[in-house]
Amino acid sequence: DKATVGHQYWDKALWIIAADNFSRTSGDERFLKESYECAVNTMSELETLSYDSERGLFKGPSVFNDGIAGYPPEIYESNVISSYVLDHPRSKGIYTLSSNCVYYGAYLSLESMGRALKKGKAEISAYASKAKALKAAIIRDFYDSGSHRLIYLLDESGRRYGYQESLGTAFAVLFGIIDRDSARKVIDSTVVSGYGIVSIYPDFNNFSAERPGRHNNLIWPMTMGFFADAATKVGNYGAFFHELDALTHLALDEDKGNGNFREIYNPVSGKPDGGYQMLNPDVPDMHWRSCNNQVWSATAYIRMVLYGIVGMEVSYDGISFSPYIPEGMDSLRVNRLRYRNSTIDVSFSGCGNRVKTIALDGKRLRGREIPASLFCRQSHLIEIEME
Repeated sequence: DKATVGHQYWDKALWIIAADNFSRTSGDERFLKESYECAVNTMSELETLSYDSERGLFKGPSVFNDGIAGYPPEIYESNVISSYVLDHPRSKGIYTLSSNCVYYGAYLSLESMGRALKKGKAEISAYASKAKALKAAIIRDFYDSGSHRLIYLLDESGRRYGYQESLGTAFAVLFGIIDRDSARKVIDSTVVSGYGIVSIYPDFNNFSAERPGRHNNLIWPMTMGFFADAATKVGNYGAFFHELDALTHLALDEDKGNGNFREIYNPVSGKPDGGYQMLNPDVPDMHWRSCNNQVWSATAYIRMVLYGIVGMEVSYDGISFSPYIPEGMDSLRVNRLRYRNSTIDVSFSGCGNRVKTIALDGKRLRGREIPASLFCRQSHLIEIEME
């Protein structure tokens, strides 16, 4: 009925960010108006159901980790014969890094969408204030400035669990929750396997390299894409290209994806591996499969190219580029990108991260942002020359 967003707990807030991004890219004013109303209702509902006013954080499991294997033994309840996290009552009272980062991002998107719709100052400021308060709570409870690390979760009693959550780490950097210097130190100190960053590190008790947890110490390419993007935001292109090269091999190598973007991979062997769910080895369980043709694994790779190498950023005003073209890639062309009502081809010459010139349909432009108003034809060619 368009009143609120349905489906799983983490999808609801994440949808708000996606709606904002789609509105920027499509320019669809009707969608923007309808999605904003739905986003406002959804966030109001989530504030009622999940927000803890005393701690200033949102309760609930982490983003995409809907299996109990994504949580330490203290959250798991062995008398519950179910892999779904919310079937384990203690999971409803936890606070997780990624989910709170997404709520913060949702507030930013509500503010962004509200400005695009020219909503009242008070309405927009309310979301900005809520974002500011949530940001402070996330830094207070999840950021360890001494070790330059972000912790994974707090249980309902406030006990901190210092595991590394790749998606939460990436979101904290991408949404600007921690400042650039802290973000750089966090990315630099992140533990990454030879085949890419894992979902949560290290193994929980009763999981191991021989019996890996499905939402624990395994590689989900979707999280690789966000972490790689976060690495570029702090200028760590070594970390970015590690993830890009790793996912290339995971998808293409014969003994791994064999030309297919799979759902999950093993960080030791690099082979597809769906892992296990139950922390108690005495509870009946199965070795889950790693599914074929995973869209979010493939789009993670596309994200690395478009955001990491091409350096594209879309706003309500236009498109900007902050590319990083590695040596040896002296020419690059990306074809058939959809923006507003146009199809765009983008070509690069030269390498490095310093833009010399940008031209739209042969006409040289000033600056790195191309106004949306200039995309008035069915197809356009953007030519970027690097110094």
